[in-house]
Parts: sequence; C-alpha cells; structure tokens
Amino acid sequence: MTSRVLTVGFDLDMTLIDSRPGIREAYRALSAETGTYIDADLAVTRLGPPLEEELRNWFPAEQIEEMGDRYREIYPTYAIAPTLAMPGAREAVEAVRAHGGRAIVVTAKHEPNAKLHLAHLGIEADAVIGWLWAEAKAEALREHDAAVYVGDHTGDVRGARTAGALSVAVATGPCDAAELRSAGADTVLADLTEFPAWLDAYVAGADDRG
Repeated sequence: MTSRVLTVGFDLDMTLIDSRPGIREAYRALSAETGTYIDADLAVTRLGPPLEEELRNWFPAEQIEEMGDRYREIYPTYAIAPTLAMPGAREAVEAVRAHGGRAIVVTAKHEPNAKLHLAHLGIEADAVIGWLWAEAKAEALREHDAAVYVGDHTGDVRGARTAGALSVAVATGPCDAAELRSAGADTVLADLTEFPAWLDAYVAGADDRG
C-alpha cells in the first residue's frame, strides 16, 4: 500500500449486526404503547432506510416526528440485548486493523443507539457516524477518506459510489446479490466471513499498483 492509511467503512444493520430481533421488539413495544398496529415482522424485512420511512406506513404524517423520537427513546431497553453480531463481523473489523487500517461505521441509525450496539457486542470502531442514508453517507466516507464501503443495501452502494469509494456489498440484508450488482456494487460477497480474504487480495493489489 502507499502511505495512505486504509480506511474501510461499514454499514451497521444487517452488515455488522443482525438487529432484526431487537428492532422487532422495539416496534412491538411502540405498538403496544400507542395502540397502533405495526407489523413488526414485516418492518424488519425492510431495514436500511431511515426509521421515518418505515413509520410512515403505520402513523399519520403529523405523528412521525413524535413517534420517531419515542422509538429512539425506548430502543435501548428493547433492542440492544437481543441483537447479534453478523457472522464474520468481528473478524472483518479485525482484518482491517491487521492491515494497519481504520474501521469506521456509517449508518442511518440514531448514532447513540449505534454505539450502544457496538459496545454491547464488543465490536470496536475507530469512528461511528449516524443519521446518514444512501448518498448522504458519502459525507462521512469522504471526511474519513474511506477507500472502501461495505454494506448490504442498494442505498449503501449509492453512498459508496457517490463518495468515490469501492463498493463491497454483502447479500445478508433485504437486497439480494443481483440487486446489489445491478445497483453498481464493485464486489458482492455472500457475507462478511468472505471479507478478510477479499481484503487481503485488495491490499495486495494496491501494493502491486504501487
């Protein structure tokens, strides 16, 4: 590699963490509290976009901001403990460090809750930037000079491409491999267990290119 420090960005939900069990519980709690029906099982199949996009399916427009705030308030109580690390998540972050690089998390999730997830699961990121979705993720990726962005959604692919970063997609979320390729992903992996070998090859290729 050149003297540039390798920085790899990762999405959070369904890339590093399987937040479906926790998010399902948070939606069920919000539904019980408000008396408003939310199909939590359906909602967790659509993870990726900002919370407000999902809430619009269940609440009138004038309640979205209030319900979003309330969801984020109750989220730590219901969603942190049930959430699991995705297969290969810790190893993927460790692989970046093994190459002397920095691993950052760029997510649409409420940043304090994102940090709670990582701390609970023992995944250490060099920076965590929340509240950014799709093309807006490019703001953080550029700021941190990320060469690679890893995500599970076509919105993550768009964010990487907008930032001029290599888009590495994992087919572990709501978008299948064909969708991710069609969106312009440079590489599609089955899951993060394949990432360390891919990174080794990427770094070796960068060394060869000088």
